[in-house]
Amino acid sequence: MHSTSEQIASTAETLVECRGSLGRIRLNRPKALNSLTLNMVRDIDSALEAFAHDPAINAVLVTGEGERGFCAGGDIRAIHEGGRAGSPLPKAFWREEYQLNARINRYPKPYIVFMDGIVMGGGVGLSVYGSHRIVTERTRLAMPETGIGFFPDVGASWFLTRGDNELGTYLALTGDPIGAADTIELGLADTCVASDRLSSLIDALAALPPGSNRKQISETVQTFAKSPPDATLAPHQPVIDRIFAARTIGEIVAGLQREASPFADTAASALASKSPLSLHVTLKLLRLGRQSATLEECLEREFAATAAVLNSHDFYEGVRAAVIDKDRNPQWRPASPTAVTEADVAAYFSPSSQPLFVFDQEGSAG
Repeated sequence: MHSTSEQIASTAETLVECRGSLGRIRLNRPKALNSLTLNMVRDIDSALEAFAHDPAINAVLVTGEGERGFCAGGDIRAIHEGGRAGSPLPKAFWREEYQLNARINRYPKPYIVFMDGIVMGGGVGLSVYGSHRIVTERTRLAMPETGIGFFPDVGASWFLTRGDNELGTYLALTGDPIGAADTIELGLADTCVASDRLSSLIDALAALPPGSNRKQISETVQTFAKSPPDATLAPHQPVIDRIFAARTIGEIVAGLQREASPFADTAASALASKSPLSLHVTLKLLRLGRQSATLEECLEREFAATAAVLNSHDFYEGVRAAVIDKDRNPQWRPASPTAVTEADVAAYFSPSSQPLFVFDQEGSAG
């Protein structure tokens, strides 16, 4: 018979505990690939606040329960239902999730995350801003939002535009999943550790004495590091950089058609399956993000765009086709990239009347 504490632990969506000098946050919805709910966002935020002020805690470790993945993103079904019903839940979720992303980015203690298995959407937002981002041979990272009538968020217009290449543009538009080596190559992770050594790494981190510094933590992680499997995007980067640097979706599609290679054909097919409006909105967000000075600026722009998402046809149709009916046959409106108008896209770029952050005169977020 299970004890009461064990029963509570088995049903809690987030498990928070101290393990030696390590503060642990465990996402606990394995059947849902640890997809995030509003309560989980709040649990994580509260735990980070407590660990930040606990002198016995050297670092925080965030992991996902189960064998399949770290986190598959936000609970999109709940957001879909809330949007349909006119509930305040979707806006509250995005607001608090994006504020949590910004908090992780400026967290004062080492923030370690195991990006093992599936890491998508909101799961990327919980990962990429950490100080020690660990992938494994099982990592499959993706930002697949254009396939559900949405756009890559959680600061994607920031973290996918920091490099001097177009790999981030490619990932954002196609939703293509990548493995450990490509994730490191894009600057979205730091170290590869074999999945069967993660538990030993936890033991080693927890055993560090209180007061251990960031260098000691990094050295501990590095003792478990291994070379990741070969990158798959690297051979195609010249093509990606050339084609995905184009100004418009139409030019990108035309460039892929001219290329006439198996890689270009696959990428063109991927784009053809996505919401045309989402592709246009995503590309504009990325181009503006590349010019932005802070993560907060990008999150603010993305948050403002979510208002148009909730009023759009494509979001509800995309989630229906992918998650609810699962017929994988969304009927997008407009139906093609050439039918998307400037007015369609402009609807996503009206500033929010309730911004996420307060900026001082020097542009710093408070």
